[in-house]
Amino acid sequence: MADLRDLLRYLERDDVAMVVLQTGSAISVEHNGQLRRLTREPLAAEQMAGLIEGTPIVQLVPARDGNGELTPVELFGVGYRAEVARRGELLRVKIARGNAAAPGGLELDTSEAPIERQAQPPPQPQAASRARPIVGGGDLDELLSAARVERASDVHITSERPAQMRVSGYLRPLTDALSHSAVERLLLPLLGRNEAQLDELGYADFSLDLPRAGRLRVNVNRHRMGLKGCFRLVSPHPPTFEELGLPEDLMRITNQHQGLVVIAGPNGSGKTTTLGALVDWFNTNKAIHIITVEDPVEIVHPVKRAVISQREVGSHTKSFASALKGSLREDPDVIAIGELRDRDTVEMALSAAETGHLVIATMSTPSGAKTIDRLIELFPPDDQAQVRATMAGALKFVVSQRLVPALDGSMAAAVEMITGNIPLWKLIRDNKLYQLPSLLQRGRAYGMLRVEDSLADLVRKGRITMEAAMASADDPRGLEGASRSPAGQEAQPDVPPARPAMQSDTDLRERLGGGLKNLFRRKDD
Repeated sequence: MADLRDLLRYLERDDVAMVVLQTGSAISVEHNGQLRRLTREPLAAEQMAGLIEGTPIVQLVPARDGNGELTPVELFGVGYRAEVARRGELLRVKIARGNAAAPGGLELDTSEAPIERQAQPPPQPQAASRARPIVGGGDLDELLSAARVERASDVHITSERPAQMRVSGYLRPLTDALSHSAVERLLLPLLGRNEAQLDELGYADFSLDLPRAGRLRVNVNRHRMGLKGCFRLVSPHPPTFEELGLPEDLMRITNQHQGLVVIAGPNGSGKTTTLGALVDWFNTNKAIHIITVEDPVEIVHPVKRAVISQREVGSHTKSFASALKGSLREDPDVIAIGELRDRDTVEMALSAAETGHLVIATMSTPSGAKTIDRLIELFPPDDQAQVRATMAGALKFVVSQRLVPALDGSMAAAVEMITGNIPLWKLIRDNKLYQLPSLLQRGRAYGMLRVEDSLADLVRKGRITMEAAMASADDPRGLEGASRSPAGQEAQPDVPPARPAMQSDTDLRERLGGGLKNLFRRKDD
């Protein structure tokens, strides 16, 4: 890590106007009006403290949350201007030349959106801040930056309606009502070469990087009222398992060297984020070749130990299937597929899994059992017996996840995990997937995880309420016994209750209820 003196040398260049330090983000400079990263890794709080310690910048840190004020400072005998913003334990420091005009596009003033809360726990719902609507919508970068500060996952921009942002699963207004001309002014400049797709198909999908709002997945479409834009706010850096709060059981996926892993869930359930976390783990820990095929590319993976090739459908390849067909000759170790949409893609994914590659893909299905059914139903009936036989050997994991409102105002991921094993493969070959819930009930020994187990763990850790868990569970009875741990204490492992002593043969007969069949009767109490 360079010291502050080294970073300030960038300001000696005419094309660099500002140095930006922010905890939880890479160190950046404003170069020719664009924000450019100088480091690959995000800046930790300890590193930030080390950079500004012993300098006048320490005196500029606000006593409470806010942007602070633009202030002249002398650093190492040279005059600069600095602004320090604070959000809890997070800091953002901007430093510009002392004799320069205010940098364009990223002004050092309090009108800019507060710092992004990338690593900070989200606020409690009852105390969550409410963004003041932006009158008239402002520019798109400002609008989306304000939504990111509010920890929104998506933003919807529609003619004659306020722009809406999705926070904790619910939409709320971000602006005043936008006119048809205002929406066109915001959306049309984004299209570029995608305008032909919009004219031909009525919609266009692409990715976008904005200086303040960061990386976005964009859908622009036409409808009765005119144009509509939907923006998914992508994580500014590849997420980790710890940041996402995913169960440790999912780490067993990283031990696989071949086979098919499917991450399933409804739209908006965080499948792509989980896929990004898995790819980042391989990228960080193994010197291998990773190929990703996405539509569009969302999370950008930096250069680490692995050689990683990210391809975008439409830009770098014609389709998922054609990209997979070509990738088999490129010596890949891990192939990540943005979505299994059609028969050709599934067929190529199974072929790659059979030939010694680890294939990780997402699929928009509500549960693990439905995922396996859908994979098979994509093929004609005459081919399904062969597909079942192929899948019985290739399928390693099916991870089905759903997002549950958390107590801190964020969303927590509850996971169901089906592991590939002989009992599962037998159900697939014999077309008896209706027995899968029964296998999940007794499948803990095989490493399987029911969604109720995951929800109960979230309740015990105090992340979600019992009511939220029961609303998301397939079988709420599976949550009995889950309770939140006392504040400040670790959740204790489940311990089976002590078995009561039998006092007599009569007691035993009464408990059996008159026959051995009652030993296997399902208990509903």
